[in-house]
Amino acid sequence: MFSSRLDWGTSPNKLGRLLNEKRSAGAEVLDLTESNPTAAGLSYGFERVLAALADPRSMRYEPAPAGILAARTAISRYYSDRVPMDRILLTASTSEAYGFLFKLLADPGDEILAPRPSYPLFDFLAALDSVRVVQYPLVYEGGWFIDFEALAARITSRTRAVVIVNPNNPTGSFLKKAELSQLIALCRRHGLAILSDEVFSDYGFKEDPARVRSLVEVEDVVAFSLSGLSKVSGLPQLKLGWIVVSGPESLRRPAFDRLELIADTYLSVGAQVQWAAGALLGLREEIQSEILTRVRRNLEFLRGKIGADSAWRVLDVEGGWYAIVQAPRIHTEENWVLTLLDQDNVLVQPGFFYDFEKEAFLVLSLLTPAEVFEEGLQRILRRA
Repeated sequence: MFSSRLDWGTSPNKLGRLLNEKRSAGAEVLDLTESNPTAAGLSYGFERVLAALADPRSMRYEPAPAGILAARTAISRYYSDRVPMDRILLTASTSEAYGFLFKLLADPGDEILAPRPSYPLFDFLAALDSVRVVQYPLVYEGGWFIDFEALAARITSRTRAVVIVNPNNPTGSFLKKAELSQLIALCRRHGLAILSDEVFSDYGFKEDPARVRSLVEVEDVVAFSLSGLSKVSGLPQLKLGWIVVSGPESLRRPAFDRLELIADTYLSVGAQVQWAAGALLGLREEIQSEILTRVRRNLEFLRGKIGADSAWRVLDVEGGWYAIVQAPRIHTEENWVLTLLDQDNVLVQPGFFYDFEKEAFLVLSLLTPAEVFEEGLQRILRRA
């Protein structure tokens, strides 16, 4: 009766079942997976957020498929006016942006190349549009890099685009300028688009001249840069994302026109958040400063606790909200996370949630309140 696109299974995994049991029993679980900034004890300017949402212009319905001019102008200012307003199209979220782009670029059965490890959402989003995800590896050699030989080997006649997550979630690795040059050459040779997910790009831990922060100024191939209020302003509940379309005019213009047709079919972005966009983006520096202070403090504590002579290892991270810890191979990843939750009331994520190719890695959220992070980490380290 139902579409095979939804054959994902709905039963919770072992970790989910154990967590439900713990919480039902009233256990105080130290959650080191927190990714929701509105639940992480941050100090929002609530009055200013609510005031921005009270704009009376939002009471009038004026459908604009690409988004109202005021909101797109505000986003152009976010990019320091490097991006013309007419290259910006609004969506209700980055997830919806992916859906629009899969519809734009791919027919059923076509393929999208996505990084491994990375956030485990692409398969689900692609399946909803009957698109196949083919993974290409990121390799770790003191830092994370694209394996271009493996990437090229995965390109077929059905490949339509390469997804870049910059910085990657959860590895926190940025695309480098040398990698971008290789990627552009590869995509130009095969006629592929680039989808650049840049939601964490404001959260670099330090400056690096070799780093690429955004692809909004790419000219040689069609590139789509995705971001939104969820991370930029720490406001995931206010559903506003966007796509910036870059590349040669001969391809960029028809791509944007087709995206506008898709957006016109849905008209999903609410007027209230569009009129508030300028004010909400204006608040981003305060919330980003608080988030960066939090994640840097937790990362410093993590690195201070795990030294060179430790059985544990912290992988290099350049930005974002997460850290990767390599655990001693005395347990499998599954055993590590289940034991930590069952016996220590500490919740972490295993690397296989993000398709790490080998074990044993634990993924920790640096967004976690410092006192919870520190106590949880110390319980983890007492295990070996």
